[in-house]
Amino acid sequence: MRSKIARQIVLAARPHGQPKLSDFRLEETAIPTPSAGQVLLRVQYLSLDPYMRGRMDDRKSYAQPVPLGGVMGGESVATVIASHHPGYSEGDVVLAQTGWRTHALSDRPDLRKLDPAVAPVTTGLGVLGMPGFTAYCGLRLIGRPTPGETVVVAAATGPVGSLVGQLATIAGARAVGIAGGPEKCAFMKKELRFDAAVNHRATDFPAQLAAACPNGIDVYFENVGGAIWQAVLPLLNNFARVPVCGLVAQYSGAPNGDGTDTLPATMRGILSKRLTLRGFIYYDFVQGHFSEFLRDVGAGVADGRIRYREDIVDGLDKAPEAFIGMLEGRNFGKAIVRVDA
Repeated sequence: MRSKIARQIVLAARPHGQPKLSDFRLEETAIPTPSAGQVLLRVQYLSLDPYMRGRMDDRKSYAQPVPLGGVMGGESVATVIASHHPGYSEGDVVLAQTGWRTHALSDRPDLRKLDPAVAPVTTGLGVLGMPGFTAYCGLRLIGRPTPGETVVVAAATGPVGSLVGQLATIAGARAVGIAGGPEKCAFMKKELRFDAAVNHRATDFPAQLAAACPNGIDVYFENVGGAIWQAVLPLLNNFARVPVCGLVAQYSGAPNGDGTDTLPATMRGILSKRLTLRGFIYYDFVQGHFSEFLRDVGAGVADGRIRYREDIVDGLDKAPEAFIGMLEGRNFGKAIVRVDA
C-alpha cells in the first residue's frame, strides 16, 4: 500500500556564513490531494544549485527568500501520480518547481514534460535544463567568443562551467577551465576536451593561469569571484567580455583575504581595458532562446559532442549534507539527490 506520509526539508535557521546541518530540518506531513487544475507529483530527483544559498538569507535579491520554517526551494524531476489537469496524465514525467520534498502539488504553467526516450531525465536538471541554458545564453549572447579567442571559465567541472568550455570549443575558441584538484583538471582535459585546465588550489595558481593563457583572456565566464577573479583580472584583454553568472565564493559572506580592497583595481581594469561585465539571470533569455538551446545542446548530447557528469546521492535526508558539500566544491559534476530510489 502506498504511504500516506510525505517528507520535506525546511529552513530551520538562517545561516551565519557557511550553512550547517542544524540550519535544516526534516519534517513529515500528509500527502496533499490535488484540486481541479492540479497534479500531484512524486519527486524522483532533486537538483541542488548554488543559488539556493542566497535564498536562505533574508535580504533583497532577484527572488524572495525562503521563510523560516518554509520548504527549501528547488527544481526536480517528478512523476505525476494523480492528475486533475487536462494537460497531464498519471505516469507523465515532468520538470517542476517542487522544493526539497517527496510529494508536491502543482498547477504552474512552467511544468515541462520530459521524454526518457530522448535523454536521461536527470539531464533536465543539468545539461538540458537551467544550468545548461545558463551556460548557453551567457556564453553565446554575452560572451560571444570568436574563433581563436581564449575563453576561461571557473567551476569548470560543474554543470554550467563544463558546458561553457565545450561550447567555446565548438565555436572555435580556446577553452581554459579552472577547478579544484588534479582529478577534476584531468577530467576537463580528457573527457570535456578543454585546451587547458588549471587547479585553483595550487599555491602558484595565478602563475599557472597566466601560463595557460599566453595571449590573455577574451571571455571570462564568472561563476566564483573572490581570489579567482583577482587572478583573472590582470589577464583580461582589451574589450574582453565577462558574463557574471555566479559568485559562489561570496555566497556565505566575504571570503578570508589580506584586507586589500580589490574594487579599485577592478574598476580601473573596467575603464582602462574597456571591459564589458554583465550580470544575468537565465530567465532573462528564456522567451527567445530556450527552444534553440534544447535543439543545439540536445543534438550535441545525443551525438557525443557534448559530455556531462552527474554527482548523485541517495535519500532526501542527505540533501543538506550534499548541498553544503557542493558549496565547498566537494561535488564532481551536477549535484542531484535521488529522492525516489
